[in-house]
Amino acid sequence: MNAWITEFINQFGYFAIALLIALENVFPPLPSEIILTMSGFMTTTTSLSIIGVIIAATIGSLIGALILYVLGRQLTVNRLERLLGHRLFKLLGFHQDDAKKAVDWFNKHGAGGILYGRCIPVIRSLISIPAGIAQTSLGRFCLLTTIGSAIWNTLLVVLGAWVGQSWHKIVIIFNDYTTVAIIIMAIVCLYFAYRWYQKRIKK
Repeated sequence: MNAWITEFINQFGYFAIALLIALENVFPPLPSEIILTMSGFMTTTTSLSIIGVIIAATIGSLIGALILYVLGRQLTVNRLERLLGHRLFKLLGFHQDDAKKAVDWFNKHGAGGILYGRCIPVIRSLISIPAGIAQTSLGRFCLLTTIGSAIWNTLLVVLGAWVGQSWHKIVIIFNDYTTVAIIIMAIVCLYFAYRWYQKRIKK
């Protein structure tokens, strides 16, 4: 994978970085850690600049996030309520008013999720969907996404440039970070699933 990413960036420069990061936001399995740290390293061997790479990556992040945001906006509260009214969801303990409660909660507390979620693996992509469902204003969404993405992109690009040819060591470190983050999220999900079972299904 590394070889074709390098060749693609060598051939198309900043456009390639923006495109790869946009795709990474829509398809999380595409590793941003590799793209960004490798691009950072390439600023020491090519005409690419650190600032240019960060800007290109942040533009790509925003484009990818907007795609998922637009998809999320198609899931209105009314549509979600109709979905939760189906028998299967009722058996799983859902109520139709859960949709409005979830949207109200996100509108009240979701700004931090959009901002800080951009620095958490998996969540950094998926957070755009509930933001769209909650009808978060486009300007606010773009601002928070840009800031959060710029922080994440700057960290990886600068580290890649700093360590040079050892950029792959940064990837290993962030892969471990991703693994830990996923394990923590899985534990949290299991905990809330158990609470949900006790409160909604078992009763």
